[in-house]
Amino acid sequence: MARRPLRLLPSYLLLLTPVAIAPAARAAESAVIQEILDGNQLYVDSRQAKVKQKATAPQQVSTENARGQLGFAGGAVGRINRFSRMRLGQGCFLLDRGQVLVSGRQSGCTRSARLSVRGTNFVLEVDDTGASQLSVLEGEVAVEPLKDGEPTGKPPTTVQAGQRLRLSPEGVILALLGLTSGDYTDILQGPLFVGFRLPLPNYGALESYIRAKVPGVALPSLPAVPTPVVPTPALPRFSVPRLF
Repeated sequence: MARRPLRLLPSYLLLLTPVAIAPAARAAESAVIQEILDGNQLYVDSRQAKVKQKATAPQQVSTENARGQLGFAGGAVGRINRFSRMRLGQGCFLLDRGQVLVSGRQSGCTRSARLSVRGTNFVLEVDDTGASQLSVLEGEVAVEPLKDGEPTGKPPTTVQAGQRLRLSPEGVILALLGLTSGDYTDILQGPLFVGFRLPLPNYGALESYIRAKVPGVALPSLPAVPTPVVPTPALPRFSVPRLF
């Protein structure tokens, strides 16, 4: 399968300024590839990547017909969907195309917005036009508009758990909607959850929120933890004396 050519991004998008981002998020300038699903089409820059490989800002992580899980330096986890592209930066990762699920304390960016979090579970999507969509599954995310990679001075919009925010390519808010139980089901039974073996660091908070606020939504089954096999010690062998 032919790979799509990578489009170079302007320099101001590579290392976005870390204004109003928590210290733990600022330190997350690298990520380790923890899992690759559906084949081997996951790349760091232009080279095929492997599990346990480390990517460092401003390197780019991209997928074709594959999915992957990344462990950020600050302890959060990101799951990147098929046909996605993100670049690691000084203050946040930049999602240029596709879809990523973030669990934990890790800020993200698009070309027109910065997402500041304090431990949460959210899904960020960017389409081919640059329009983006943020779905907050649990917790809350502050969305700050950017212009040419810099804050515009406008106040951030706080997106609460159970809400979805849609932004134009210029960062204009198009809609702020509530997530339905069907939306949760589609995400939880979709490619950002199904098939992954490694856990999410903030899965417990997501589970608690869904049970309390969105009852009836089936939670994805957790990966099975193999039970260790304890070997049975061999019994000593005794010889029976002959009586006659």
